[in-house]
Amino acid sequence: MSKLREINVLIIEDHALTRFGLKKAFDSVDRIKLISEAQDGESGVELTKKLKPDVVLMDLGLPGINGIEAIRQIKKFDNRIKIIVLTSHNTENEVWASIDAGANAYCLKNIEPERLIQVIESVYDGAAWIDPAIADMVLKGLADGNIRTAPLQEISPQFEEKLQLTRRESQVLRLIIDGCSNAEIAEKLFVSIHTVKAHVCNILQKLSVDDRTQAAIKALKEGLI
Repeated sequence: MSKLREINVLIIEDHALTRFGLKKAFDSVDRIKLISEAQDGESGVELTKKLKPDVVLMDLGLPGINGIEAIRQIKKFDNRIKIIVLTSHNTENEVWASIDAGANAYCLKNIEPERLIQVIESVYDGAAWIDPAIADMVLKGLADGNIRTAPLQEISPQFEEKLQLTRRESQVLRLIIDGCSNAEIAEKLFVSIHTVKAHVCNILQKLSVDDRTQAAIKALKEGLI
């Protein structure tokens, strides 16, 4: 059995106690290697450019440039670097600004260390992740039009092909993004709720995500909307 590839992680966080706690949490995890840390946005961006980590853990309330601007600069430099926001900030504007800047995941600081490690591994492997505490707000923002979405019939064929979605799965995903429940999707598409559940299961598997909110965010990040 082949060994999983090591994940190089860089922390950008101004609170020393938080950095210490993260380092302790990662000490016992063979797959995660903490390669460096920064106390402010500017030095964090420079370290990221120099060391090219696989994953960056990013606070938002940083001295100098804030975390959102730091995300934007890192993604402009190398879009392949995964960025996980780890913050106590949970306002709708900050969540959407982070996603718009290029964040791959949004975690609140009360997350359990074991769960954070799982998030790091799943994001590294291509998933998107939104803290359950703010998931409803994210879906509501999509449904309310805070993010401009394309009409149902204009889903990107490139997106479908990339993730091997069927036309029906694309329609179901579009309605998830619009905030519809399984029952509402069944009614709109004239199918049974059991059929909708099967489509949702296939969508989550193909997008490598765990729930409907993550599927919506993954679609956003991949350019569906």
